[in-house]
Amino acid sequence: MRVDAGLSQRRLAALAEIDHGFLSLVERGQREPSLAVLNAIATVLGGSVSVRLHPGTGPRLTDPIQARIIEALISVLHPRWTRMLEVPVYRPVRGVVDLVAHDRAANKVLAVEVQSQLRRLEQHLRWMNEKADALPSAEFWRFVDAPPEVHRLLVLRSTRANRELAARFAGTLEVAYPASSAKAFQALTTPDVALPGSAILWATVEGDKARILDQAPRGITAGR
Repeated sequence: MRVDAGLSQRRLAALAEIDHGFLSLVERGQREPSLAVLNAIATVLGGSVSVRLHPGTGPRLTDPIQARIIEALISVLHPRWTRMLEVPVYRPVRGVVDLVAHDRAANKVLAVEVQSQLRRLEQHLRWMNEKADALPSAEFWRFVDAPPEVHRLLVLRSTRANRELAARFAGTLEVAYPASSAKAFQALTTPDVALPGSAILWATVEGDKARILDQAPRGITAGR
């Protein structure tokens, strides 16, 4: 843009009120300009600067409570389930699945998402569906013998807020996660129970320890 405008580095630096030496380093890729400097340069050259943050499929696992729940789930998984943590997916969306469990013998894959606090149910469902649908783009997929069945598992911390939300949107959750919580727990923790489909599991957290419940809490109809 500077060359097209017929300006020397020194002239552009003077008009933008920035140091000529710094501008030279920026053009050679040896310094990173701030947004203020970029804006000053763009103004002189008749351009504009635009920065956008595009929504993706949710943040990576950073909540320490989530980490405890993940640890508790891994500890109860039967050895027939191969575990893969923080699995990146790339197409058609980019994101990271908290945990992927693969039952090679049954040719089933479980995309696991852990939520200590479920704020926006519709956003969670969209994120989870998109990331589960993108699992064929994950690195491990090329090592599976045949395209497996993909199911979804939501692990929720048993808090008053989450239980109230689950009760309020019981119909939505039953459609998204129709399988029984108790049967899903058995399928994950025993050697010969078939995975019943997409389901919700609940977890309690006390201090530094989490525990996966073998059935839905009292009063929760989804997953009964």
